[in-house]
Amino acid sequence: MFSKSGKDIASPRICDVVWHDGEFIKWTDARVHVMSHVLHYGSSVFEGIRCYATKSGPAVFRLREHMQRFLNSAKIYRMDHKWTVDDLCNASVEIVRRSGLDQCYIRPILFRSLDEEHPAFGVNPFPNPLACYIGAWDWGKYLGDEAIEKGVDVGVSTWNRLTPNSMPAMAKSGANYMNSQLIKMEALLNGYSEGIALDDRGYVSEGSGENIFVVSNGVVNTPPLSSSILAGITRDSVIQICRELGITIKERSIQRAALYIADELFFSGTAAEITPIRSVDRITIGNGTRGDITTKIQKVFFEITSGERPAPGPWLTYVNQQKTTANADENGRPAKAKGTGGSGVTTVEPELVARAHALAAD
Repeated sequence: MFSKSGKDIASPRICDVVWHDGEFIKWTDARVHVMSHVLHYGSSVFEGIRCYATKSGPAVFRLREHMQRFLNSAKIYRMDHKWTVDDLCNASVEIVRRSGLDQCYIRPILFRSLDEEHPAFGVNPFPNPLACYIGAWDWGKYLGDEAIEKGVDVGVSTWNRLTPNSMPAMAKSGANYMNSQLIKMEALLNGYSEGIALDDRGYVSEGSGENIFVVSNGVVNTPPLSSSILAGITRDSVIQICRELGITIKERSIQRAALYIADELFFSGTAAEITPIRSVDRITIGNGTRGDITTKIQKVFFEITSGERPAPGPWLTYVNQQKTTANADENGRPAKAKGTGGSGVTTVEPELVARAHALAAD
């Protein structure tokens, strides 16, 4: 496959099963009717979660916080369903186990489907049933293997982020990512790796799929939630890492011009991880290389995700340390086990639910 930039897009290794509404089905059986509400009106919410390779086997990064945000997104869009944080965490652990992958990207998605016996085709979403899936695949560095060290060239987009009372930026919804696609496509066609969007007031918001940090005079700054950003889990991780390292971190409104005169810039995100920015609108940032503070934060982040350094909290869910039932039926459904929410995998890190709620309310 090829992108508009002309670079090859490698086909990822994909887990051959998908979790669907409580059971595991074949990847090839995960299908959606073409008249489903989600295809016509963008009625979906989703998450992106990384599972890292460690000496103790695959470990999912901040699983519970991601799943709580997933449920928060569903609640905002009035998607009433039966799934709990435990159900979704357990299913994710099990799909990683079944994948056999040392590292992978986990994608939960909840969307409005189609009742084929009683189809409804209008904008009104309520008559349409919900479907929940979780898939996994091996995904490398989102902005390229060299980006982590050498950084990326980006441009400020002509497309603004959505106003807070037009579309809820706090929800990670599929519809919001049409805006992200416009930002991303424009950036690629203009020769950049990524775009930076401004909010409706002209202040810096975020990338098409990443939060942004601005380093000036030893202080790390990042836009607040009021700048129409997604409350990123990796963003929160960076904030906590800065505090642990004694680096001053501030959430404040950032003018576009502040990007050009910053000492360092970097993106954060599940896919992007910690990626330095070396130029904006072809203006070199700092000396055009990864800065010292970015390097320190990046080093700690990767030490934590590799299991080599203790995290500020219980951020890693080690798949091989989660108990599962030995038996499963012919459809791949794990036998129900006591205390597992029916998925067959023990619950993980319940104390993190409060932290996940705090992320959304921050």
